Amino acid sequence: MSSTRTVIGKTSGKNGTWRNWGGNVSARPAREVTPASVEELAEAVRRAAEDGLPVKAVGTGHSFTSIAATHGVLVRPRLMTGIRSVDRAAMTVTVEAGTPLKRLNLALAREGLSLANMGDIMEQTVAGATSTGTHGTGRDSASIAAQIRGLELVTADGSVLTCSEKENPEVFAAARIGLGALGVVTAITFTVEPVFLLTAREEPMPLERVLSDFDELWAENEHFEFYWFPHTGNTNTKRNNRSAGPEQPVGRLRGWFEDEFLSNGVFQAANHVGRAVPATVPAIARVSSKALSARTYTDIPYKVFTSPRRVRFMEMEYAVPREAVVETLRELKAMVDRSRLRISFPVEVRTAPADDITLSTASGRDSAYIAVHMFRGTPYQAYFTAAERVFTAHGGRPHWGKVHTRDAEYFSRVYPRFSEFTALRDRLDPDRLFRNDYLRRVLGP
Repeated sequence: MSSTRTVIGKTSGKNGTWRNWGGNVSARPAREVTPASVEELAEAVRRAAEDGLPVKAVGTGHSFTSIAATHGVLVRPRLMTGIRSVDRAAMTVTVEAGTPLKRLNLALAREGLSLANMGDIMEQTVAGATSTGTHGTGRDSASIAAQIRGLELVTADGSVLTCSEKENPEVFAAARIGLGALGVVTAITFTVEPVFLLTAREEPMPLERVLSDFDELWAENEHFEFYWFPHTGNTNTKRNNRSAGPEQPVGRLRGWFEDEFLSNGVFQAANHVGRAVPATVPAIARVSSKALSARTYTDIPYKVFTSPRRVRFMEMEYAVPREAVVETLRELKAMVDRSRLRISFPVEVRTAPADDITLSTASGRDSAYIAVHMFRGTPYQAYFTAAERVFTAHGGRPHWGKVHTRDAEYFSRVYPRFSEFTALRDRLDPDRLFRNDYLRRVLGP
């Protein structure tokens, strides 16, 4: 008899409604399951197939797209967490799919280990983050998914499939960023390394200098990123490089003042003012762009790569060829300057080296990421539509978990291996058990 935890008509919201972090996506699944093991999950998948219900897994809901939304069976992996094993000879760690990145980072640090690179928040589950292509910034080190060495997933017939470069390599090539279309990921094996120190140098810099020196800034730093404040010529830059130490973390008081009070508390209040009175936004942007002073600190990786993000927003992000990033940014700035748009959130710019994952936004090409944001509750469609027009003119690839309007026809042009992914999907899920409206749009019927 099944021991799978099943809750019918009850999700994380009111009246059985599930909502994402951004508040722009909601769904009412027929039932929610919270399996505590691979066997329980496989049974839930088989039962859903028998009942004719589609299946989607969801982590913390940090995607702005409807990639996890379903009217069928919603799988919540919150009981499938923790590290399964650490292999110090191979320098890998195998972790349950529902493990939040924050918990993984803390556990690795206790073991004296670390991922090579990560994104700027760590609230997502490992499966949710990798399945949508979450990334940080890096000259040589790539996305979180590019650090995967093995995957375990439950496929549409309820069987458990393991894959790596040697075992089911065609599945491994695609499933590291699988969009939830190939099965439900149950465990991930990451490559890790001994914990190291990063020295972060954060400082304001004129936008024109950043653009003119971008190639040099990228080449000279292991991890370079910057934030441009629309309606100004100002940026905040961040350069992270490996360090021999000593460890010199941000002081507790300064960290609270800059990372919590200014970057979250004051910034949220300013955005509320800007949303109520749009005419104030350019002045707020000028003040915001000068609020943070230069600072340098040295700490273990996750404490440098990640930061708290408590102000809720909507986001669109596109990957363009790295050599096109300066031209793309100049076009984006020109568009904002000649428009009547009022943009209170900075534009974030990061990079990643080419990788070999079928539908990675960096697949086969060195890439730069440009992310545009709007404060939650502020109309964002006009800004995002105009920005998307700029990005797609350069062959941009949208982040799978962030707002975009692209479809399968577009993706078949910008991803040379797109047909490989859809053919694998036809083989692993011919009846589309893992379907939803989002996958129908981006992958085709």
